[in-house]
Amino acid sequence: MTDTRADLVGLTRDDLAREMEELGEKPFRARQLWHWIYHRGATDFAAMTTLARPLRERLAERYRIGRPALSREQRSADGTAKWLFRFADGQEAETVHIPEEDRGAVCLSTQVGCTLTCRFCHTGTQLLVRDLTAGEIVGQFMAARDAFGEWPTPSDGTRRLSNIVVMGMGEPLFNYAATRDALRIAMDNEGLAISRRRITLSTAGVVPMIRRFGLEVNTDLAISLHAVTDDLRDELMPINRKYPLADLLAACRDYPRASNARRITFEYLLLKGINDSPADARELARRLKDIPAKVNLLPFNAWPGCGYVPSPPPVMKRFSEALNDLGLSAPVRVPRGRDIMAACGQLKSDSRREPKSRHKARLAAGIVDDCHGAC
Repeated sequence: MTDTRADLVGLTRDDLAREMEELGEKPFRARQLWHWIYHRGATDFAAMTTLARPLRERLAERYRIGRPALSREQRSADGTAKWLFRFADGQEAETVHIPEEDRGAVCLSTQVGCTLTCRFCHTGTQLLVRDLTAGEIVGQFMAARDAFGEWPTPSDGTRRLSNIVVMGMGEPLFNYAATRDALRIAMDNEGLAISRRRITLSTAGVVPMIRRFGLEVNTDLAISLHAVTDDLRDELMPINRKYPLADLLAACRDYPRASNARRITFEYLLLKGINDSPADARELARRLKDIPAKVNLLPFNAWPGCGYVPSPPPVMKRFSEALNDLGLSAPVRVPRGRDIMAACGQLKSDSRREPKSRHKARLAAGIVDDCHGAC
């Protein structure tokens, strides 16, 4: 039976306060709920012992505290975990946990599928099904906390889930409002309390939204670049036809608070014979010379039918050294989770696009933040 109660996860503080006002409750009730949901990790109103029993019962009748349901879990030989989460309408998206010795990052998805069709990306072969809500985005991290038992929010620096990278399925700046609200919830000091310096959002280059994101959220920023000429980037990443390199890099120069202490990361996938020459390295350094930047060089994570080949390790090493000699930090990243298709660009689910009539109904109800092509 479908649960028709409203979900409190994903509501902003103001939204939660309005819900309590509608119930005839004082504003401090919203603060209490926020603490229980995001600091304590409660999923049952009955556990909220600072609330009177009659109020807990009223809340349980009207609301739920949602989590995505786990459809499948895969574990890599290197310790990476990939979770396929199912949402209330049956659609699914993938989330990845990347463990390190003293910390760990959770890679969140913001859409089911993707609208961008980048040629090298497996996710891009799945058409956009729908945007995720703020609750579904932050709920992925909360479900990861459930799996690791990290409730209440640790305050002593022992977190195994210490970082968030918004690098999963979808283009987050095409689902701007939901992504913004989810990250604000994640950063709230009275809840999940993830420092903005431990959150990185990656975008393919939705130029009009980059400055707005910097002003309203201001986490670390990563740019999925992968080419140093418009002709090649047009081919690899069709979004470049709308927002070419000059416009994208200008937006990066203008990103609020970008500095040598908070450099923008440029992700550069090395493809054999396509973008890995010494001339490419020199041009990359030239284009980034006046931007507080670092470069992550990424080995290509192949997938069936992709048509691309990774650059050989010696070529990647020479490319990295050339950038280092030109003043750019440019390590070659070690791919994680390749054996379970959990590495960069490999995520995908079996969800299918919903009928147009249903999508329009969701738009009319305000459920979907539909800025695709309009941002």
